[in-house]
Amino acid sequence: MPKHFIYSTDEYDVRNYSTLFLGTIALTLLYSCIALLSLPLLWFEQAHPNANILNYADAFWALQMSASTIGFGDFYPVTQGGRAVVAAMFYIGVGIVGFIGAQIAGKLIGFADTNVRNRELRKQNEAILQHNIELEKKLDILIEKLEERS
Repeated sequence: MPKHFIYSTDEYDVRNYSTLFLGTIALTLLYSCIALLSLPLLWFEQAHPNANILNYADAFWALQMSASTIGFGDFYPVTQGGRAVVAAMFYIGVGIVGFIGAQIAGKLIGFADTNVRNRELRKQNEAILQHNIELEKKLDILIEKLEERS
């Protein structure tokens, strides 16, 4: 069973991806989205007279709080464009943060490890198939003996 940083394979050649790898990809994706979406958020907001998002750091913070669903409210959009950017980040962030949470819970609690169950079922299927082959051989012998007697 070869093991890589990205995944390991089991006896059935099923890839089991590393939680560290998946978490790294998810966090990279999350913070890349936050970093990129901070630019249009700042662009929409900084020209409005009632804006409280006045620099890139404020935009980044507002999107980070939006992605985590905490939303402290210290920085919030006042323009429609800014609200659309924050709404998009909310949906993206909820998905990615939820994925990260599921990965952590899966490792700590183990409730989501379907790979173990799948391996158990494959082993059971192999045993059943082997047993069926043996039964077919016995049936063939019985049929031959019955045909010889008739």
